[in-house]
Amino acid sequence: MTYLFANARFAGVFIILLLLSGCARNPVLLQSTYQALPPHAEITSVPFYAQTKFQCGPATLAMVLNHQDVETDVEQLIPQVFLPERDGSVQPEMLATVRRYDQLAYPIRGTMDALLGHLAAGDPVVVMQNLSLPIYPMWHYAVAIGYDLPNETLILRSGEIERHTMSFSRFDATWARTERWGFVVAEPGKLPAGVSARNALEAISAYEESHGPRAALTSWEAFVKHYPTTAIGQFALGNALYANQQPEKALDAFERATVLDEYMGAAWLNLGLLLLQQDASDQAYEALKRAVSIEGNWQEIAQSYLTKLKGSITPTPGNTTN
Repeated sequence: MTYLFANARFAGVFIILLLLSGCARNPVLLQSTYQALPPHAEITSVPFYAQTKFQCGPATLAMVLNHQDVETDVEQLIPQVFLPERDGSVQPEMLATVRRYDQLAYPIRGTMDALLGHLAAGDPVVVMQNLSLPIYPMWHYAVAIGYDLPNETLILRSGEIERHTMSFSRFDATWARTERWGFVVAEPGKLPAGVSARNALEAISAYEESHGPRAALTSWEAFVKHYPTTAIGQFALGNALYANQQPEKALDAFERATVLDEYMGAAWLNLGLLLLQQDASDQAYEALKRAVSIEGNWQEIAQSYLTKLKGSITPTPGNTTN
């Protein structure tokens, strides 16, 4: 029994050592990262608020929002993001609170290369870490503000430390336990460099849902400037332009959407309705016919307008989506 017990204890210690040693591995950066980024970057203009127990979420938001010249403070943010029953703040509330202050929260790619790229571009990054082992999590939010590439260290506003430095390896280990979750904040109409099309769509769509298509117009314009071949972006831009009483530009956007994705029935529907408004009956008929031929919740609406083409109608394009 003594032999078995001793080995059981040894095995438990060995497993923990494996976990900890696994956390110490250096993240592999792309060679292009070393070539493209300056060796040092630090966004010193980010203010610092010490984070008290369970309130790292409100403090990190105060830092990045103040950096965006948004007037708020930790005390105002606590009731918006702090959940007493969870002893902290959850990611959806963090993102939603950014939108309440008329800013967009863009998720970043979950790689060290992407994180460093945002910092080099001057965008502080809110990151989520697990400072303990995966089996006993200790969730924590911080603001990454810079890096030292030769020494492989990251600089953060974290906890009660205004300028906390961590090795890339140690940071990445704690970040990986949250699936490398992080986001940057930007004002409407600005798309931070390095944000993927998918993450930008997610951020702008969420902003539009809470503020409406007119408020999201400049952000959709920025999106299609960066990603002109993304059909859903052109479609969303068309809806925002129409809501902003720019039907001609909206029609162009819907046309581009159908060219980029010929099976986007919602774009064919809205294109057809706008053409009907312009008395372009023949073109409208063809667009509506295409919408009817593609399976989706737009088919019934498109069919109803097809049957009324010879009558007097006043169609209104809607925000029908896939």
